[in-house]
Amino acid sequence: MTELAIEYCGEWFRPALDEPFEVGRESDLSVDDNPYLHRRFLRITHTDGIWWLANVGSLISATVCDASGGVQSWLSPGNRLPIVFKTTTVVFTAGPTTYEILMHLEGSPYEEVLTDDPQIGETTIGVIAFTTSQKQLIVALCEPMLKRDGAGLSEIPSTAEAAKRLGWATTRFNRKLDNVCDKLDRLGVKGLRGGPKQLATNRRARLVEYAVTSRLVTSADLPLLDVTSDD
Repeated sequence: MTELAIEYCGEWFRPALDEPFEVGRESDLSVDDNPYLHRRFLRITHTDGIWWLANVGSLISATVCDASGGVQSWLSPGNRLPIVFKTTTVVFTAGPTTYEILMHLEGSPYEEVLTDDPQIGETTIGVIAFTTSQKQLIVALCEPMLKRDGAGLSEIPSTAEAAKRLGWATTRFNRKLDNVCDKLDRLGVKGLRGGPKQLATNRRARLVEYAVTSRLVTSADLPLLDVTSDD
């Protein structure tokens, strides 16, 4: 039998096998009183020996990945995923705030095989490489999450704040953001476009979720913020 433990901001929760456990603004795990967050957003249940994570909200999606960042899914409203890895990271954004929850599965049916190579964020994702300035943009948006320690919450910088951090004009930042989102969208990353030829309004949040959970950028990339780039 597998047992599930949930970690958030130093607190631990253990869902019961015979009743649902919910995450949201007013739930079993009340993550925050953020008005942008659903009262009941995620629901965890145990059925036929498997733990399931369901998105019972109507507007917000969550990024779900294994400990290595090698397996990642985008959990949109109305869908559910099995929790099968020893450690699963759940990241979601409501308004300007991004939240991270860790799920630890005892007796996991899958074993994660990690390489000895350090994940320093310098590899090419698929066949798409990023220029130095594009990588700087991603790091600037992810900086609060890369600096915080452990599961919890962080604020995503606004466009103006991130541009100022890099010493760029807002127009340059937006142009670079368009390019980064286009590249990842062509790679198949969901949530960076709202529809044909229309970028999603929450693309900064989705970019941060993807970049951090996939290890596209890590804390080792923070020095890039102080590099001058004219590419």
